[in-house]
Amino acid sequence: MLTAIIDYDSGNLHSAEKAFQRMAREGDAGEVIVTSRAEDVARADRIVLPGDGAFPHCREALFDAGVFEAMREAVLDKGRPFLGICVGMQMLATRGHEYETVEGLGWIAGDINRIAPTDPALKVPHMGWNDLVVDHPHPVLEGIDTGAHAYFVHSYHFSVTDLAQRLAYCDYGEEITAIVGCDNIVGTQFHPEKSQSAGLRLIGNFLKWTP
Repeated sequence: MLTAIIDYDSGNLHSAEKAFQRMAREGDAGEVIVTSRAEDVARADRIVLPGDGAFPHCREALFDAGVFEAMREAVLDKGRPFLGICVGMQMLATRGHEYETVEGLGWIAGDINRIAPTDPALKVPHMGWNDLVVDHPHPVLEGIDTGAHAYFVHSYHFSVTDLAQRLAYCDYGEEITAIVGCDNIVGTQFHPEKSQSAGLRLIGNFLKWTP
């Protein structure tokens, strides 16, 4: 069993690598690698797409890295489990509106819009810990209930078209999508690798999930 964390120069992957490797050892879930090689992505049993920074830059970097087609075939054609993290989740959307309007992957319908809290005391970016509110049960959320804490760092969020695909949200002056899911695809706006027990539980669940 191989889990590939895609490296496309979109941020420091050290903490994600360590968290996934730890949970893979604990769950006897095989090998975890960080890779920029299309052939590794093609043979992986599970795929993780992280991302830090601006939506347009991350999308361009993903396509420039030469791994997108292998990722698309593995996820859409072969049904391999996929986890997008932060901007890696946002790129699942139809389009993003950060600095400019850019087409997303379109795997989960919706738009990436700037956070607009109704309370002027709430600052953007949304940075720090927040409680999850679970909308829908899902295997990756086993053992994670409403009130679990997760760590967020972002200025834009996923406005999903179909709320049935919003698995969880948090309250930050508006409902901020925290987790999306559809078929073999899930994504988290927060960083599970930095979210202590809830985040590690989600990673462990993902590593044993069979859609």
